[in-house]
Amino acid sequence: MLHSIKSPKHLLLFGMAILLGLSLMFTPFFKAEASVSWGQEVVEVAKRSIGTKFKWGGSSPKTGFDSSGYTHYVFKTSAAKIQLPKTSKDQYKQGKAVKKDQLKQGDLVFFNTNDKDVSFVGIYDGKGNFLAATSKGVKYQSLDTKYWKDRYVGAKRVLKE
Repeated sequence: MLHSIKSPKHLLLFGMAILLGLSLMFTPFFKAEASVSWGQEVVEVAKRSIGTKFKWGGSSPKTGFDSSGYTHYVFKTSAAKIQLPKTSKDQYKQGKAVKKDQLKQGDLVFFNTNDKDVSFVGIYDGKGNFLAATSKGVKYQSLDTKYWKDRYVGAKRVLKE
């Protein structure tokens, strides 16, 4: 009688071992995971400074940013490690021109806010908005507002594709 009680337990353990073995046999050892794009990485780094105050000539989250100081800082400190020039006018000379309807996350968007030439830059987030250091600090802006539409100059892709 004692022997008949042990058998079902041994059978159960044996069955569980076989199921575990089969499940391991059909389970891949490496999971496929989606990789983060350079643009996503840059936007994530850019988001960390939302709320940072504006400072003319500023290029640090501790002291504040102006628009080109912000983009310079984000690209330099992100995994992309891209060293952009210090001014928006010089940043506009970098990269490959991108049409507005072909913008991707991490593209630089440029504006004329001084009625002369390129004077403002932001980082496109991929959803019709961009992050920028405005006079009210680092925040999201919409490309669709009249103010930015009227001042839009173009966009550049400086990230690897």
